[in-house]
Amino acid sequence: MKATKMQQITELAKLPSRPADSHKGTFGRVLVVAGSVGMAGAAALTAKAALRAGAGLVQVATAKSALPTVAAIEPCYTTLPLAEDIDGKISGKDKQQLLEAVDACDVVAVGPGLGTSPLLQELIGTIISQKNLRIVIDGDGLNNLAKLTKWPENANADIVLTPHPGEMKRLWRGLFDKPLPDDRKDQTIKLAQRSSAVISLKGKATVVADTQKYYINTTGNPGMATGGSGDVLTGIIAALMGQGLDSLNAAVLGVYIHGLAGDIAAEKFGQISTIATDLIDYLPQAFKTFTGEKNDRRH
Repeated sequence: MKATKMQQITELAKLPSRPADSHKGTFGRVLVVAGSVGMAGAAALTAKAALRAGAGLVQVATAKSALPTVAAIEPCYTTLPLAEDIDGKISGKDKQQLLEAVDACDVVAVGPGLGTSPLLQELIGTIISQKNLRIVIDGDGLNNLAKLTKWPENANADIVLTPHPGEMKRLWRGLFDKPLPDDRKDQTIKLAQRSSAVISLKGKATVVADTQKYYINTTGNPGMATGGSGDVLTGIIAALMGQGLDSLNAAVLGVYIHGLAGDIAAEKFGQISTIATDLIDYLPQAFKTFTGEKNDRRH
């Protein structure tokens, strides 16, 4: 197969302006499928980040025992309890109820804190097979996906994957017979071309690619290497997709804004003390810095 010449993205997309007659449905309905007993925070971080990144409506579908914790963290999203297995992970028994929620949303963010199991692998396979669906997969969503053989051939959804290096290795082993290349850009591009998904390989100088274009991120710092940081990114990208950006541009702008919020947080707290919730807290400043928005003091 002849190699496709890749074009580097050097300019970030802008979000559409917000019309005066906007309502909460205008800016995207995001469904977060995440969390389990002991990992409720992952679901909450993703959902809260989606809200701070501009999503109009966010719902969290999570294991019923984890739901009270998820709901207590933030009152601005709604929740959907799902049947769980003996370990407190979503069991898949409420699959029809979940698919109805999927059908009612614009974007699905799936995976943070989900856990892994054969039932969850089956559930992920069902979700990616849905047509006319936009989805961001992270964390345990990727670990379950990596267990599915030939999943790209069964995927009908518009998919963004956000692996860290360990998850990239697992995804690679599931789809390729050859060793993982050393070069991060090469890894990202080849996985994007094999899967027809947008890939965001996290780490220093995060690489984002689809089958034709790639981007090397310039924001971020080592202080962001902390638990929950990736969950925040998942929520940001899902929110940007819900506001009308295509999947590639949403991923590119998402990693830039995520890194910029991390840089602002590190200036405030230092890299050692930065935690994932700081990234959410500084998303407003990151967006204002990016857009050049000034404070509106009118009453």
